[in-house]
Amino acid sequence: MSSIKLSSTQNSSSKSMLAGTEMKLSEKQLHQRDLQPTLNIGTLGHVAHGKSTLVRIISGISTQKHNKELERNMTIKLGYANAKIYKCPLCPRPQCYQSFPPDTKPDRPPSCKNSECTSVLTLAKHISFVDCPGHDSLMATMLNGCAVMHSATLVIAGNEKCPQPQTLEHLAAADVMQLKNMLVIQNKIDVAKSTEDLMNNYSEIKALTQGTVAGDSTIIPLSAQLGINVDMLLQYIVEEIPEPVLDESLPPRMIVIRSFDVNKPGMLDEDLDLKGAVIGGSLERGVFKIGQNIELRPGIITTDPKSKKRTVSPIKTQITSLYSEKTELQFAIPGGLIAIGTKIDPCLGKGDVLVGQVVGVSGNLPQVYDAVELAYNLMNRVVGEEGVEGGNMKKVGRIKVGDRVLLNVGSLCTKGIVRKERREKKKVMMVELEVPVCADVGQKCAISKKVGEKWRLVGVGKITCNSQKMELTQESA
Repeated sequence: MSSIKLSSTQNSSSKSMLAGTEMKLSEKQLHQRDLQPTLNIGTLGHVAHGKSTLVRIISGISTQKHNKELERNMTIKLGYANAKIYKCPLCPRPQCYQSFPPDTKPDRPPSCKNSECTSVLTLAKHISFVDCPGHDSLMATMLNGCAVMHSATLVIAGNEKCPQPQTLEHLAAADVMQLKNMLVIQNKIDVAKSTEDLMNNYSEIKALTQGTVAGDSTIIPLSAQLGINVDMLLQYIVEEIPEPVLDESLPPRMIVIRSFDVNKPGMLDEDLDLKGAVIGGSLERGVFKIGQNIELRPGIITTDPKSKKRTVSPIKTQITSLYSEKTELQFAIPGGLIAIGTKIDPCLGKGDVLVGQVVGVSGNLPQVYDAVELAYNLMNRVVGEEGVEGGNMKKVGRIKVGDRVLLNVGSLCTKGIVRKERREKKKVMMVELEVPVCADVGQKCAISKKVGEKWRLVGVGKITCNSQKMELTQESA
C-alpha cells in the first residue's frame, strides 16, 4: 500500500518497545498467568467494523463503559478487557480453544464447552485487549493505545469495500510505529451478500496490507456477532503470538494510560476509607510490589505567571494495592494491564489527568524534556480523509519552522511548535512542547499535522540526544 509508506526507508529491524520474543517463560510468569494477563492485544480498524463486539464475545466484557459511549454506541476512550483462553486436552484444534471471563478461578478450572466432552480445561493464555476507537476524530487516542500493544488485530468488515478511511489510517499508524505480531480479521462474513463478494473483499485486504507490517499476516474470516471461527482466532493467539519475557534484573517501568479517583463523591479527607489516585497501564519491564516506593515523571507541571518559566516536580508515592480487573495481586509483572493504588491526592487522578506519566523507581527514569529534537520521516500521502482514495490523497508537505504538530510519545499526546528544522544527511526538527514529556533518547513518536480541520498522521520521529532537558524541582508527595 504505497500511500502509507514512509518517504525514507525504514529500518526493518526496528522493534516496538514492547515486542514479544520466543524465549521460554519464567516460572514466575507461568504462575502469575493465572492471576494477571501477560499479553496486550490491540484492536484497530474503522468505526463500526466490530472491534468492540469481538472483544466482548471473547472476554464477556463490554469496553464501552462511559455514559457518552453507551449513548452513542461507540468507543470514545481506550477500552480494556481481560480474557482467559483455555485448552481442552481431548478436543481437536481449533475447537479445543475456548475463552472465559478473567474472574475464572485458578483453583476451579472450567469444563469443556463442546457437547459430549466434560474434560477439565487447562489455562493456555491470559490476555488483555486494548480496544481503540475507530472514529477519525479520535486518532490520537488510538496512537496512545499503540504504546502498550504487544500485538494488534486489524478488524475489517467483510461486507464493505476495503479500505475504509480509518482502516487506512490505523494501518498507517501500525506501520509507522512498527507494531509486531499483526493479525487481520475479516469480520461480518455472515452479512456479506455472496461468497464472491467475500473473496473480492479478501483480495482487497491482501492488496491493502502488501508491503506493510501486516503484509505477511494471517487473515481470519469470522463473524464476531455469531461467534463463527472465533475458535480459530483463539488458536492463533495461543500458538502464534509470543508473550513478553520477564527480566527481573531491570528496574520496573510503566507508562500510564488511565487514571481514576475511585472515591464516592462527597468523601472528605478525614474519612478513613478515602483512597489515593489509581493509575492504570502495562509494565514494560521489572516487577512492582505492594509497599514499593515509586516515582511519576514528569509529575506536576507549574508555570510562573510572570516569567512564564515552567517547572516540573516528580510525584513520589507508594504502591498501596495492585489489581488485574478485580483480582488482587501481591506483585505485578510485564504483560497485561494492571491498576496501581497509590497515596497520590485522588483529585490528581480524576479524568485521566495522569495519562502520559512514566512510573518507576527514583534514579531509573528517563529525562524530562520541554522541547524534543526529532530525526523524522514523513509519509508520502495523507490517509484517513473521508471520500478520498488512491491518487486523490493529498501529498504530505514538508514541515517548516512555525508549524504546529501533534506528537504521541508513549501514552502522552501533546501539541508543539516547530522552532528549528534542517535537512542534511537526515531530516531533523526541534519541537517546543505544550506539555513536557518523560522519554528515552531513541524513543519513537508519531507525528500528526492539521489537514483541513482535523489532525492527520503524517510521519514518525525518534528523539535525539540534543533534546532540551528540564531541571527537576523538589518532588511532590
